[in-house]
Amino acid sequence: MSNQNGSRSAAWALAGVLVGFALPVCLCACVAVAPFALLSASLPAATAAATPFGTAATSVERVQISGPASGPAVAVVSINGPIVSGSSNQFDFTGIPVAASRDVIRVLEEVAKDGDVRALVLFVDSPGGSVVGSDEIYHALKTKVRVPIVVYMGNTAASGGYYVSMAGQHIIAHPNTLTGSIGVISEFTNIEGLYEKLGLKSVVLKSGEFKDFGNPTSPFTEEDRKLWQAVLDEIYEQFVRIVAEGRRLSVERVKTLADGRPYTGKQALEAGLVDQLGYFEDAVDKAAELGGITGEPRVVEYRKRTPLSSLLGIRLLRSVLLALGVPESAMIQPRGLQYR
Repeated sequence: MSNQNGSRSAAWALAGVLVGFALPVCLCACVAVAPFALLSASLPAATAAATPFGTAATSVERVQISGPASGPAVAVVSINGPIVSGSSNQFDFTGIPVAASRDVIRVLEEVAKDGDVRALVLFVDSPGGSVVGSDEIYHALKTKVRVPIVVYMGNTAASGGYYVSMAGQHIIAHPNTLTGSIGVISEFTNIEGLYEKLGLKSVVLKSGEFKDFGNPTSPFTEEDRKLWQAVLDEIYEQFVRIVAEGRRLSVERVKTLADGRPYTGKQALEAGLVDQLGYFEDAVDKAAELGGITGEPRVVEYRKRTPLSSLLGIRLLRSVLLALGVPESAMIQPRGLQYR
C-alpha cells in the first residue's frame, strides 16, 4: 500500500514539474505567435471587401458627450493623426491613430443622416499627410455636410490639417496651436554613391526617358527635377486656391503666407488664417449659435468603432514591435506627395 502511495506521489511530482516547465514555454509561444496570427487573420477581411477607398465595413458609433439626452445637437468629428488616403485598416496594427479619408467620409455620411444635428465641430489635430487624402476629406466636408462647420484646432493643424480646415465657416485655434505650413513636399532617397562603394551596379531598361524617374540607384537629373517641380507647383497652386477661397483672401495675399512656415494660433489670427482664439467649448458654443440652437446644446461625437478584440490585438502587436526596437515613425509610412 505504501509502495502504491509512493508511486502516486512520484507521478504527481513528475506531472507538476512537467506542467511547471511547459506552461511558461506555451505562454511565451502564444505571446510571440499571437500578433502575427491576429495580423494574418485580419488581412483576408481587409482584402475581401476591398473598395477603391479601402474596406467597405467601417463601423461608426455615436457617443453622447454632454447636454440633454435628446433634441438639436452639435456633432463632433475628429481629424486625428497623419492623414492617409483610403482605410485605416492597413495602419491599425501600429496602434497609432491616423485620419484615413475613407473612415472620415463614412463618419460624415452618418452625421448627414442624423436629423437632430444642426452644426458640426471639426476637431483637427493633424500634421497633414496625403495630398489625395486631404482633398478627399475636404471634398466630403463641402459636399456631404449640409450644416454649419466650426473648426477647432488642437495641438497641430498644419499643412494637410490646415487644408481640410478650409471647409469650415469659422475657425478657432488654441493660442499655442501650430498651424499653417501651407505647401507640398516630396522626398527622394538616392543610394547611387552607396552602390559604387559596395561595387554594385544597377542596370535599368526603360521604354521612355522618364520611366525610371525617382529610381534610387539612378542619377536625379536636372530634367527630372524640372519635371517633378512642375507637378509640385501645380499641387501648390491648388492648395493656395483652396486657402484663398476658404479664408476669403486674394491669391497674392495667400502666397505671401504660404512659404511652408508654421504659425502659432496667435500668429495665424494676426495673418487672417483663423477667425478666433479659444477652446473646444468656444467651438461648441459657436457651432450651436450658427446652427440656431438655443440653451445648452446636446453634443454628440461620431467616430469609427474599433472592436475590442481588434484593439487588444493592435496593442499587443505594437508592444511587440516596440520591444523589438521598431520606432513608431517606421510603423507609418505615408507614400506619394505630402501636405506636411
